[in-house]
Amino acid sequence: MGALVYLSLGSNLGNREQFLEEALHLISSRVAEIKNVSGYYESEPWGFEAATQFLNICASLETDIAPLELLQIFQKIESELGREQKTSNGYASRVIDIDILTYGDLELDSDQLKIPHPQMGNRKFVLLPLLEIAPEFTHPKTGKTIKQIIAVCDDESAVLLYESK
Repeated sequence: MGALVYLSLGSNLGNREQFLEEALHLISSRVAEIKNVSGYYESEPWGFEAATQFLNICASLETDIAPLELLQIFQKIESELGREQKTSNGYASRVIDIDILTYGDLELDSDQLKIPHPQMGNRKFVLLPLLEIAPEFTHPKTGKTIKQIIAVCDDESAVLLYESK
């Protein structure tokens, strides 16, 4: 039995739903079967200005693939789907973004990857979809439940469940 991994995926360019679905398909074929996927949540860009809103989802899977290897697989998927290299501050419009939120109870702090994701508790577009698929989630570092994290989250941006067209 592998580690339970939670992911956050987002897109704000092109056919956002299609990019998210294609990313999930590629993750399923290259890493592991997706266990749970949230509904789509629409949100304004976080940390930068953009003309189009993001669609975000959270997903979970179990894998034995090491975290840094997972990161490389996800970066390859992002590149294949047309994602441009990150800007200096890391925030820009993108066709797809795949973030590893947690990897079991692992804590990792390397130049390439930090687990748990250091910003996850500050982003409602991550927390609300995560609550949907993992209402019993407990943060591996702080021990706080997802509901406790949401209760103290300062993010006031609108994050709404998106009805697929």
